[in-house]
Amino acid sequence: MAQKATIYKAHINVADMDRHVYLDVPHTVACHPSETHRRLMLRLLAWALNADENLTFTKGMSSTDEPDLWTKSLSDEIELWIDLGLPDEKRIRKASNRAKKVIIFAYGNNAATAWWQQNKSKITQSDNISVIYIDDETLSQLESILARTMQIQLTIESEQAWLTSGETSITITPEWWHR
Repeated sequence: MAQKATIYKAHINVADMDRHVYLDVPHTVACHPSETHRRLMLRLLAWALNADENLTFTKGMSSTDEPDLWTKSLSDEIELWIDLGLPDEKRIRKASNRAKKVIIFAYGNNAATAWWQQNKSKITQSDNISVIYIDDETLSQLESILARTMQIQLTIESEQAWLTSGETSITITPEWWHR
C-alpha cells in the first residue's frame, strides 16, 4: 500500500517591511511521502518571503506541470512561478516562458553551488528569473521547528528575515545569486 501524505497546519504571520506586506494566513500543506521535512519548511519559507494573498501552494511534487507555489491572474496567467531545488534547464526555460516572474529557491550546499555554476550563464540571460540560495544550516534550523501545527511569525527588513516559532528564533539571510 502506498504511503499517504502527512498534513501540517501552519499559521503564518508576515510583516514584510521592504514590500509593505502584512498578512496573517493559515495554511494546510501536505508533505508528499518523498518530500523531506527540510523541503517542506523551505516551501513555507518561500511562501512567507513572497507573501501575497494570491500566492498558493500547488500540487508541487505530484505534478511536473506546476511549480511549488504560484500566483495566477484573474485571466489564469501565471504572474509568479516559484520552484524549489535545482531544476534542469528545460524546466527553467518552461517556467520563464510561462510566467512573468520566476524565483528558484536553490538549496543543498555542494549540489547547489555546482548547479549554479552549470546554469548561471543561461539563467542570467533572462530578465524574469531570480535565484535565491538558502544554506543547509538555515534549513536545519527550520526543520527543528517542524510540528503538525505551527505558529510562525516572520519579519522581513533590509532583505533579512527573522522567524519565530514558539521559543525558537531563526535569522534568515537569503543569498541572491541572480535578481
